[in-house]
Amino acid sequence: MATAHKDSPGRPADRDAGSRSGPPAPRAVPDLSEPAAAGRPAELDPAALRTLAHPLRIRILDLLPIRGPLTASKLGEIVGESSGSTSYHLRQLAKHGLVREVEGKGTARERWWERTPGGFSISSAGKGSPAGRQTAEAVNMEFLRLRNERVAAFARAGQDVDEEVLESWLGAATFATVNRWATREQMTAIVEAWERFAAEHLEPLSTQEGEPGAMPFEVHFDVFPTVDAAGNPL
Repeated sequence: MATAHKDSPGRPADRDAGSRSGPPAPRAVPDLSEPAAAGRPAELDPAALRTLAHPLRIRILDLLPIRGPLTASKLGEIVGESSGSTSYHLRQLAKHGLVREVEGKGTARERWWERTPGGFSISSAGKGSPAGRQTAEAVNMEFLRLRNERVAAFARAGQDVDEEVLESWLGAATFATVNRWATREQMTAIVEAWERFAAEHLEPLSTQEGEPGAMPFEVHFDVFPTVDAAGNPL
């Protein structure tokens, strides 16, 4: 029962499921590396989801907001693929509006690509077939795997810097986990409070790339029950 959400603040996977037994389907998790579009992102349609269900395409879509606009050649260097391969996958993603060419940059031979602002969500709820649900789950799990890899890479990087640098980061980087008991409505209120916080504090930072002292950063926010549909601990 996973819902992943990229870019703009998410929405409930199933707001009207209050009568169901077991925990609620998780709300979408924002990744605000791009400016948010007005409103909340739409669910990927089945054709777009099938197109995205490829590890390299997910990797490309994950990299673009982190590294900024890239060419197929540069993407190939990063992911260890040929430029012909990354170019093909970029074109497939572009067909469904997941990436776009950067206007006014590059040439016909060397195009620059960026992730399309506005975001999208992927939920395992509401799929018309078991195969559709499995595809959604597989895509979500790959996005989570890549996210967790960056967290681990940051933690490992701290082993290679001196004490002065570490102290300079105190207060600027943190990992926090909180465990509580709450009703579905209380969990929903927490997610909505996060969305207000993100709109106020994170969205204004979306235009700071290249500013003196600014660096890329990432914020994660997760709210989910720690029991399965039968009430058993995860």
